[in-house]
Amino acid sequence: MAEPEPPLSCDCFVSLPPGSQDDHVIFGKNSDRPRDEVQEVLYYPATSHPSGTMLECTYIQIPQAEHTHAMVLSRPSWLWGAEMGANDKGVCIGNEAVWTREAIDPGEALLGMDLVRLGLERADSAWGAVSVITGLLEQHGQGGPCREDPAPFSYHNSFLLVDRNEAWILETAGKLWVAQKVTEGVKNISNALTIGTDISAEHPELRSVAQAQGWWSGEGEFCFNEVFKSETPPARMELAKKRYSGGTQLLQQHDGSVTAEVMMSILRDKPSGICMDSGGFRTTGSMVSILPRDPSLPCIHFLTATPDPSRSVFKPFVFSESVIPVSRVISPQYGPDDPVRKQPRFQSQVDRRHDLYKAHEGALQTMETNPDAGNALTETLRMLEGQCLTDISALLSGESPVEEELGDLFFDCVDTELKFYQ
Repeated sequence: MAEPEPPLSCDCFVSLPPGSQDDHVIFGKNSDRPRDEVQEVLYYPATSHPSGTMLECTYIQIPQAEHTHAMVLSRPSWLWGAEMGANDKGVCIGNEAVWTREAIDPGEALLGMDLVRLGLERADSAWGAVSVITGLLEQHGQGGPCREDPAPFSYHNSFLLVDRNEAWILETAGKLWVAQKVTEGVKNISNALTIGTDISAEHPELRSVAQAQGWWSGEGEFCFNEVFKSETPPARMELAKKRYSGGTQLLQQHDGSVTAEVMMSILRDKPSGICMDSGGFRTTGSMVSILPRDPSLPCIHFLTATPDPSRSVFKPFVFSESVIPVSRVISPQYGPDDPVRKQPRFQSQVDRRHDLYKAHEGALQTMETNPDAGNALTETLRMLEGQCLTDISALLSGESPVEEELGDLFFDCVDTELKFYQ
């Protein structure tokens, strides 16, 4: 049997004023993964940890921080980290697969998805998250299988890190890294290196390593993506470049008028490939966040918890003291019997589908076999999403909701969506 093509990773987007219609920073991400992989949405409250506590990540243990922020994560249910998420300090992070000239360590270390979660746990700003992730890279490295499959598949990572005031693009090659600060307008990344000569921060040995390897003469301007680009990229990297270009065009079409609704429409765009459904891979989870510049207003995070955003509902989540964890978007847990935990890993698979995933799966089948019923269901789901957006608009206009209502938002939307599927 032919080996399935590697995923094209994902697409991350950000709009900062004046790119946004309002005085908001808008973050968006599609997570493109093996098509049957389940993403769950998890809430973790802020927590204090005893000094000396060790933290079990996907493959390795590292020292735990003494305090971790509250987080909401969209994550492949077999691993510890996350494809994307936000914390209660107004920080959002998403990651991408990239391939560079630096060799991929065959051993198990921190996944890029682990680094997403660790950045959210430990940082109260986008730059703080850059510092957290690069520090952990230096100590522990990155590596290990990136999908739930015995066939080896690993990559390096780039990240989009966003807060209420600015964004950072972080691109890595092993333990080396480079970062670019973005303070206005629209920007996107896909799974290719995008930082050239506009470098805001970098690993102190980045250029000396490039010289020692014979990748850069040391003369003239240093261009990261030219010096570190892979000489043997995956076959589908050319398609990834088209996705990046297509995503840039979609963003630029709306430059000056980007809203959460616009970002959702970009994530749903199939002709560009941003909303992916190709062979063994598809968009398995999506996220859009509104980060108001005004610190008195709450940040709003929309997550699908289901694949294919063109046929999913973006459901709002707001951090509050009364957040209700939603068990129906949490996958079954298998503890030490999980095939991911056993050595050798990935020798079997278990059913990781949560209740919403299973209901959505049935709805997708209806959409495909009965187009009229499918169109009616899609219209109903869009009405639910539209009502959520209307309520959020009122909230951002200054209406003061009851604290309990904020904590119930995501729970209520999931509950309503499930009823529509019945």
